[in-house]
Amino acid sequence: RMYGCEIDDDGTKRGYRQDGYDGEDFLSLDESSLTWTAANDKAFITKLKWDANRAIAEQRKAYLENKCIEWLQKYVGYG
Repeated sequence: RMYGCEIDDDGTKRGYRQDGYDGEDFLSLDESSLTWTAANDKAFITKLKWDANRAIAEQRKAYLENKCIEWLQKYVGYG
């Protein structure tokens, strides 16, 4: 799993989340549509399952745009 966030000078917040499996890309979150993108055929079943439960994507997006930004600002403040 790899995730991160950023905040622009104008206050725009963005984040990303990508999951891998067995050394390959697997799924990634499309924050604008709150859907998952399957990197290969093996990930498609999981994509359908996670897309069916929109709350999963909403929770991940909320984390990336809130808690992740909070921690980012805290660590930047530490220098």
